[in-house]
Parts: sequence; C-alpha cells; structure tokens
Amino acid sequence: MHPRLRRPLLALCLAAVCLAAVCLAAQAQTAPATAPTPILLWPNGAPLAHGDTPADQPALFAFVPEHPITHTGVLVIPGGGYSSLSLQPEGLDIAQFLSAHGIPAWVLRYRLGPGYRYPAQLLDGQRAIRYLRANAKQLGLTRLGVMGFSAGGHLASMLGTHYDPGDSHNPDPIEQPGSRPDFLVLGYPVIASVGWAADGSFRNLAGDLDVHQLEMLSTDLHVTPDTPPTFLVCADNDHSVSAENTVRFYLALHRAGVSAEMHVFQHGGHGFGLAAKDPADSTWTTLLLNWMRANGYLDTPPAPFR
Repeated sequence: MHPRLRRPLLALCLAAVCLAAVCLAAQAQTAPATAPTPILLWPNGAPLAHGDTPADQPALFAFVPEHPITHTGVLVIPGGGYSSLSLQPEGLDIAQFLSAHGIPAWVLRYRLGPGYRYPAQLLDGQRAIRYLRANAKQLGLTRLGVMGFSAGGHLASMLGTHYDPGDSHNPDPIEQPGSRPDFLVLGYPVIASVGWAADGSFRNLAGDLDVHQLEMLSTDLHVTPDTPPTFLVCADNDHSVSAENTVRFYLALHRAGVSAEMHVFQHGGHGFGLAAKDPADSTWTTLLLNWMRANGYLDTPPAPFR
C-alpha cells in the first residue's frame, strides 16, 4: 500500500474502533437495570402483614456507586396505582441513572392494594427512611431525599407531609431516627383525587373514600412551612393523572414559603420515567441534577443526621 494511503486508512480504522466503543458504552448505560438482592425492612415480618411472600415483605434494592460524588442518598418509589409496581422504568432504571451520576439510591418495594390498605404503604416508606438513617454512618449519608412517580409520588408526598421525630427509646434502633425527608422529587404525582387514575390510586390505597379520608390523603392540604424543598415534573397532556395534581402541590408549597421548582412539559403523557427517547422530556434529569447542585445536595455534606 502506498504510504500516503496508509495514514488515512489507519485513522479511519481508529475512528471506527472509537465509535464502536462509544456505542457499547452508551448501550451499557441505557441497558435495563436488574434488581439486586432485596434488603428486607422487617426481616421478622412487617406490621399488618398477611403472610411472608415478597408481596408481604417491604424491601429496598440498593444502587450504590463505587465512587459516590455526594453524601446525599435518594429513596426511589415507583408508581403503579397502588395496585402494581412499575419497578423497572420508575424504580430500577431511575436508581441506575442516579448511581451512574455518583448518587447513592435505593428503590422501595412497598405493599400494594387491595390486599394492603393505608397506612401500610406509609409505614413501609417511613421504615425505609428510618433504615437508611439508622445505617447512615456505614452508608456514608448525611442527607436523604425521596423521589416518587405517579402513585409513588403520592407516597413520597405523604412522607414529606406525614412524618415524625422517631422514637429514641425504642429497642429497635431502626425505629429511633425521624422520618422527615430532606427533600422531595415528585414525577407526575398523584396528589389529590384529580383524574381517573388518581382517583383509582386513592381507592386502591384506602377503599371507598368519604370526604374526611379524601382530605386526609390529599397531600397538598397538609403542606406546612416545614415541608421539605421539592422538585416537581409532569406533562401537560397527562390524561391519567392530571397535571393539576402537580400544580396543586406546587401552589401549596409556594403559599407555605417552601422552596420549590416545577417543570410542566407540553408532551410526555403519563409514566414517561427517564423519557430517554424524547429529546425534550429527557432534559428533566439534567434539570433535576442542576436543582440538586444549586441546593447543595451534591456539594460538601452538612452535619450528620440527628
């Protein structure tokens, strides 16, 4: 081969190898996550449990990066209308995304209706927060946020509005820490009985509801100045869980003087998860990371959990 042709050909081959490597890396990043071994929140049986199958055993799936960039952890709560669990797109894939960006994440498997009614789901979420806080030193955590989608967004918002300081005298060390999250991330959340899917989620959670129960479970009615800072995202054309749910919670936060950021995309519908194939909606994860960085959740950690 003529020397003048050899160099361009070599450069072309190197470019092809690099392109192949990039493609393989991209495939690895977008490959569906697999569930790690579950961490049972109550190894000896959960309160109100009907049996000992996985459906009766609330658990966490850990996605902890090898080299975390932060001491902030995130509890991820998938949706599913309180009757099923959208574990892959709204749980494992989300946690894998966070872990890939150096943020420790844990996915919650909680109990579902109609077999389990409120307050079992709230107890599961509170126990998950307490578990992570009780093990904060070993896990390297100083802050903990809760991220939820759809019905999981409702549970996340309940955790942000129905919390307690813990029981320092409880012989179970996991029950001693408080259950208030440090921040919330709500993706197209159920907040009130607005939209047919939101109404269905409420019924799966608590059965036939009277006015008092609706008020108790409508989390926008329980926002206070102590509600954690919140990032909210949804789509305007969500015909299952109306965007009004997201807006109601945002307005309640605004009235209470709680720091909040909301993004309503024109398209996306319901359940878009990471929205990896949508060039517009997929930007919500970048907006989230920017919000976390702006609020100090990805910077030098504050004092340890109390």
